[in-house]
Amino acid sequence: MNKKQKTDNIKTLANMTEEEKKIHQAFEDKNWNEIKSSDSWVIFKVMSELVEGFEKLAKIGPCVSIFGSARTQPDHPYYKTAEAIASKVVRHGYGVITGGGPGIMEAANKGANSENGKSVGLNIMLPFEQGGNIYIDPDKLLMFDYFFVRKVMFVKYSQGFIVMPGGFGTLDELFEAMTLIQTGKIGKFPIVLVGKEYWSGLIDWIKNTLLSKEKNISEKDLDLFSLVETPTEAVKAIDDFYSKYLLSPNF
Repeated sequence: MNKKQKTDNIKTLANMTEEEKKIHQAFEDKNWNEIKSSDSWVIFKVMSELVEGFEKLAKIGPCVSIFGSARTQPDHPYYKTAEAIASKVVRHGYGVITGGGPGIMEAANKGANSENGKSVGLNIMLPFEQGGNIYIDPDKLLMFDYFFVRKVMFVKYSQGFIVMPGGFGTLDELFEAMTLIQTGKIGKFPIVLVGKEYWSGLIDWIKNTLLSKEKNISEKDLDLFSLVETPTEAVKAIDDFYSKYLLSPNF
């Protein structure tokens, strides 16, 4: 690219939205020095996030991750349910890990905090959300730039996932966990979906389309998760799993 082309590109980029800039830059030719310096910085940033996460969470003890929507308001029944689940989880000897933000995450951290349990927040830096909620233990709040590093921490330091109603992020975390167990990349641990009305449509699609019609999963894959309605049932599913398999924490 010559000097005039670069100047024209700079002028063009100045008039673009941030989204348009990202798309445009993905197609730009880069020289070796640009590639090397950019990629090297990313590698070191990823390494630093991994090291900090491992150091802070290595001695945290058995925990349960609670996922759900950041948009759920405090007066919503799902918020109250998540808070009650977290309180009960702590009383049964576990700490609570969340994504650290508002909504269901805040409710879960609040429930753990109310019982003086370990309340962990794995926060992600996003343009429109989110700051860490006030119920996270100050020494257990971690900030991440990269979703994939954050998900490593969820999987490595959780003895179970309790999944409340949520959006794309919640589905991402749910299917990530199920895929890792299905493919044998991690040991089996309990995945509990809370809210029969909310999840029944997805489960019907998994059974009727993925399994029965398309044969894209196996019958045994339906055992990767359980569906419950109440806080008592959610925590019982975790307790029953470990009583049955006599498994120890996974780290």
